[in-house]
Amino acid sequence: MQQSMQQLDIFADSRDVVLRNDVVEQLQRRHAVDARAALTQLASEYPDDSVLPAMTVLVRELENGSNLPLTDHAELAEVRRHLENHVIPAVQQVLPAQDAHAWSTPCWRSLAQRAAPLMFCGNHNENHAAPLWLRTGDWAAATDAVDTIESWWRIPSPLAWMTEARYRAAGLDAAWPLFAELAWLAPSRFAALIAGLRDASLDALRRRFDADFSGTGEIEDYMWFPALRAREKQWTSAGALKMLESAVCGVSIRSAEKVDRATV
Repeated sequence: MQQSMQQLDIFADSRDVVLRNDVVEQLQRRHAVDARAALTQLASEYPDDSVLPAMTVLVRELENGSNLPLTDHAELAEVRRHLENHVIPAVQQVLPAQDAHAWSTPCWRSLAQRAAPLMFCGNHNENHAAPLWLRTGDWAAATDAVDTIESWWRIPSPLAWMTEARYRAAGLDAAWPLFAELAWLAPSRFAALIAGLRDASLDALRRRFDADFSGTGEIEDYMWFPALRAREKQWTSAGALKMLESAVCGVSIRSAEKVDRATV
């Protein structure tokens, strides 16, 4: 009899775990109706459960999903902030770490599709479909989205998006001319991008540059990163050096033009 009572106590203690797992299972299946039913059951038996608010956010996200095109950049910004500030933290709290990215990817994909009709706007330069496609890992879609922006290679944000898409899809050698262009056009974006990519060879080059380059110590020093590394041949392969030639030539020409303007 004592053993049976212990078993009942264990079951009672784990009832909340069972109900939480029911909600998680339906969330992972993206079944809004079943997830709501499981959440309601958990809330009725354990109204003070600490994970209820986060689970509620995720269930509502499934219930309120929309495929309607966004009408303006402000609306896109609002939906994006909701995902960043509420949905993603809830995903990280509720779901196993290995499942969090897979669950959030459809949310970003849906938002990217809804944002497709919006043209690039300098006043809302982060509210565009391209960076949303990057979040989903669809490098081809991100590339296509950037290609819709006129003269994207002259604008820091689209150039950074295209650089990342090219790097993710084809590797460092293929993307290096874009890295060189970005370093000259927007050194701060270049530095932020290479930090976020966590590429071992890029990180090694950056450490070497930081240690050796006698600049001002400001972020603008990074405009010389590609040219200096090409000259010193501190790169990963002969193929990368060959692809650098045109980009570095362009950087050198623009550098000379900058000096000429400064001396006039």
